[in-house]
Amino acid sequence: MRASLLAPLEPIYAAAVRAKNAHYDRGNPQRLHWPVVSVGNLSVGGAGKTPLVILLAHLLARDGFSVDVLSRGYGRSGGGTERVDAAGDPRRFGDEPVMIAQAANAPVFVGARRYQAGLLAERQPAAGPRYVHLLDDGFQHRQLHRDVDIVAIHRDDIQGRLLPAGRLREPLGSLRRADILVLRQEDSDLEDALATYAKPGANIWRVSRQFSFPGSSASAANQVPAVAFCAIAHPEEFFRMLEAAGIRLAATKAFRDHHRYGRNDMETLLANRCGAQMFITTEKDAVKLDAGLRGILTADAPLRVVQLTLELADEPAAMAMLAAMLK
Repeated sequence: MRASLLAPLEPIYAAAVRAKNAHYDRGNPQRLHWPVVSVGNLSVGGAGKTPLVILLAHLLARDGFSVDVLSRGYGRSGGGTERVDAAGDPRRFGDEPVMIAQAANAPVFVGARRYQAGLLAERQPAAGPRYVHLLDDGFQHRQLHRDVDIVAIHRDDIQGRLLPAGRLREPLGSLRRADILVLRQEDSDLEDALATYAKPGANIWRVSRQFSFPGSSASAANQVPAVAFCAIAHPEEFFRMLEAAGIRLAATKAFRDHHRYGRNDMETLLANRCGAQMFITTEKDAVKLDAGLRGILTADAPLRVVQLTLELADEPAAMAMLAAMLK
């Protein structure tokens, strides 16, 4: 119903995207001193770009690069450009930048203008001799020059519609700007469809997803019924992943993406426990739960946080390719 009501606005949005991209195609983007690897997607959330940023930060650091992450900090209350405190308030820095700072073991800088964030990063002490910026959610941020464009693809993107009728921020034809496309292993059947839109010579990486419960085991989580909750773009995928792992879900609760939790939300979860003896959520959600909110839940049942990680197929070849593109 929503899509049909908003369908008349889709051509207007498409025209605006074409005009914007035509402008940047002719333009001269700002350049940082260090190379930039952009990690982005086509749709509004849910393609796995944040775990991909974290993975690349670890792999590049392992290969001798000094790595930092530049992020807009979606929904942050803080202004200006600053370095993220990994133990700081996600309302100030944004939930994803805090999560990246905690998981990537790399400095994260936030600012509406990623160029200014990059300049701040380049003023910090860094180990040499090679440096690289990871531009988080950067595919549409064309004000900043990037040396490599990596785009994570979600299955829904292939048949998706543009905003506001759908979730696509750009049409599939925009993939011609991408150097590397990233597919989940289970979506490898989409390669032929993507080849229609990708530029000649674009590379396709495949990633597999794993999850764990830091501080506990999946087998322990399987022993009791749980309430799973999250505020992510594709909550149904999170719930299916838990069920596929054998976790018994007594109830699920999906909040809108980037939702800011409050006391009322915790009380809603408690009121709909359905006999569950455990709460489960994602890392992205956990960073938004302060001690007070956690305490409301854990007074009744333990809270387990799922850590989602990616593994890159043929990792040595993929990283050698990326390193060659950064020379």
